[in-house]
Amino acid sequence: MGTKTSSFGASKREGHDSSAFYGRALTRAQFSEDDTLNDVPHRYLDRVFRHSAEKMQELPDNCVALMVTSPPYHVGKDYDSDSSFDEYLALMGRVIGEVHRVLEPGGRMAINVANLGRRPYLPLSHEIGRIARESGFHMRGEIIWLKGRGANGSCAFGSFASAKNPVLRDVHEYVLVFSKGRMDRVRKGESTIAREEFLRSTLSVWEIPPASARSIGHPAPFPTELPRRLIELYTFRDDVVLDPFMGSGSTAVAAVETGRRFVGYEISAQYARLTRARVAEARCRTDEGSQAAG
Repeated sequence: MGTKTSSFGASKREGHDSSAFYGRALTRAQFSEDDTLNDVPHRYLDRVFRHSAEKMQELPDNCVALMVTSPPYHVGKDYDSDSSFDEYLALMGRVIGEVHRVLEPGGRMAINVANLGRRPYLPLSHEIGRIARESGFHMRGEIIWLKGRGANGSCAFGSFASAKNPVLRDVHEYVLVFSKGRMDRVRKGESTIAREEFLRSTLSVWEIPPASARSIGHPAPFPTELPRRLIELYTFRDDVVLDPFMGSGSTAVAAVETGRRFVGYEISAQYARLTRARVAEARCRTDEGSQAAG
C-alpha cells in the first residue's frame, strides 16, 4: 500500500499520496491549462542581440523552453549601472515580465543570484523571488550552489574571534527555479539526461567550482557546468534556451554542448563578441567529438 501525508511524519515515499497536503489553503495555486506553443523564427536562433531584454521583440509569445541567467547584482562591477537599487529591481521586473511572455506554458526560469552586503545583509534572492511570483511564476524550488568549502580566501570576519560583530562569509549562491502557468511541459521531446546525472541534479545542493574571471575575460562569469545541469534537467534535445543577461556566454556554450539552441541578449559589444567566440570554440569541440565518436 502507498503512504499518505501524516500529521506526524511518514516513513515511506513510494506511491505517496500528498493530496491532503496540497488540499490545504496554504498551498493553493492557480494553474493554467494553456497549451499554446510557438516557435522561435529560425533566423533568430543561436544569436546574441545587442539590446536590453526589457523588450525581446524578436521572440513571439510561448516559444522558449528554459531561461537560464545570472543577472548583474548591482554591486559595482564594470558592467553594472549606477542606478538606484529600486531602479535595478524595476529593471529586473521588466525583464522577468518579458521572460514570462516568451516562455512556453510549463517553461522554466532559473535565476542564479547572490545575496549582498552585511550592514545590513540584503537578501536579493528574496526580492527576485517576490518579483517572479508577482509576474505570474510558480516557484519550483531553490538550488544552493556551493562554490567552495571552509575558508575561501575571504577575510571579512567582522570582529575576528569575538562575539562583538562576527560576519558570515558566503560560500554559496542560489539558483531560483520557477515555472510558467503549470508545472509540466506541454512540448514533447527527447530527454538526454543520464540516470546518475538526474539523481545528482535533483538534489537541492550543487557543489560546482566557480569560473575564473581572468581566464574567461569577464569580471563575474558563472561556470558552464551550472547552466549545463539546468539545461539537461529541464529541457529536451533541440529546445530553445534563453539568457537575457548573456554576459560571458556560459548559457550559450552549455546549450551548444548539450544539443540545444539558444537566444541571448547583451548590451555590451565586448561581451557579445566574447559569447560568439566561446560559442564558436564550443561548436568546434562538439564537431570534433562527434567525428571521433563516428
